Amino acid sequence: MPSSSPSSFAPFSLEGKRVWVAGHRGMAGSAIVRRLEREGCEILTVGREALELRRQAEVEEWMAAARPDAVFLAAATVGGIHANSTRPAEFLYDNLAIETNIIHAAWRTGVRKLVFLGSSCIYPRLAEQPMREDALLTGALEPTNEWYAIAKIAGIKLCQAYRRQYGCDFVSAMPTNLFGYGDNFDLQQGHVAAALLAKIHQAKESGADTVELWGTGTPMREFLFVDDLADGLVFLAKHYSEEPHVNLGTGQEISIRGLAELLAEVIGYEGGFHFDTSKPDGAPRKVMDVSRMEAMGWTASTPLHEGFARTYAWYRSNLGKGTLRGL
Repeated sequence: MPSSSPSSFAPFSLEGKRVWVAGHRGMAGSAIVRRLEREGCEILTVGREALELRRQAEVEEWMAAARPDAVFLAAATVGGIHANSTRPAEFLYDNLAIETNIIHAAWRTGVRKLVFLGSSCIYPRLAEQPMREDALLTGALEPTNEWYAIAKIAGIKLCQAYRRQYGCDFVSAMPTNLFGYGDNFDLQQGHVAAALLAKIHQAKESGADTVELWGTGTPMREFLFVDDLADGLVFLAKHYSEEPHVNLGTGQEISIRGLAELLAEVIGYEGGFHFDTSKPDGAPRKVMDVSRMEAMGWTASTPLHEGFARTYAWYRSNLGKGTLRGL
């Protein structure tokens, strides 16, 4: 089991290492796998049919046999406002169990580097914007996703606790709202960007005059192309070894209405939008301060329009193939 001082761990080379991507079939996990293919490492993956991540004994047994040198912890139960609101027990239990089992087993089996993926929803609903890392636990959470947020906060604290007590080189990254290949395009369970893309595509195909959207369209959000996320996570694995979590995003924001209009342009939809103001908006503004990542020398490289154009091309090429989640 590790006993070295965490400050001695950076930089960390992935070359020649056995690297487990937990959650490799998800949007973030599959992007990490793609990015790791350039690192000269052995990529380890295991499906849920062979390993139930919510069962501690199974996780410990698998990791003891596989012996990964590094872990990217991208496995999670995720979804948008509707999913969080209707499945709170799943969001809390599943995510607590998955992260606890993997982090604990990583310590027991001597994993040398672990990168945990959090979420920008960990910050208070009315946090000062842009949200800095030190805003954590300074105010009340956004009620529409507090179950997921509490689980992710626990994951951050687990990494910090194992670092303090056992000297583990476990770090946490807080991605902003993600989009890209492999997203969940379900209109009820998916995140806002993917659900909007699917809804506007359907409106174009059906010739609908308007698309109905939840809320007022005024909330401000930040979006990160998932392949940029993967690149940022690999950068952190190689160059970062400190206790505080790190924001990973673009630092740029767009309103939900603006996002709908951008997607309409990408998709070629010429109709209008109707906003159902009886539905919740979520937090009024969420944009992250990414100055720490920038100071380390990393910035996202994919412009928003380009990222959504690539995502839409992928979405269209996968329609009808049984490879799109939610459809």
